[in-house]
Amino acid sequence: MKLLFDQNISFRIIRKIIAEFPDSKHVSDIGLSGADDTEIWQFARKEGFVIVTFDSDYYDMALIQGCPPKVIWLRTGNLTTHRVAELLLLNCNAIKDFILSPESDDKACFEIE
Repeated sequence: MKLLFDQNISFRIIRKIIAEFPDSKHVSDIGLSGADDTEIWQFARKEGFVIVTFDSDYYDMALIQGCPPKVIWLRTGNLTTHRVAELLLLNCNAIKDFILSPESDDKACFEIE
C-alpha cells in the first residue's frame, strides 16, 4: 500500500503508519519538496501511489482527470501528525478497500472528515 504524503503533512507521519501502509513515502523522500501539484500528481500516477493531502486541489484534479492516482483528502483542517496518523489507522480498512477493491476502481477520492 503506497501512500504519498503531500508537503502539507509532516514527513514524520511515515514512521507512524508504515506497519499498515508499507512503501509509503513523503514528497521530501522522493525529491519533490516544493514541487507543484501537477508534478506530484504525475509522479503518483507513474509510480502507483495514492496521494494523501489536506489540499482540495487534488480533489479537483481527480474530478477532472480521474484516476489513477487516487486521492485521500483529509477534510479536517490542519491536524497534528499524531492525529493524522490516528485518523488513517482508524480508517485503515476503509482506505484499503478504497485502494484495492474492484468496486472502488471508478472512485478517485476518499474523504476523511
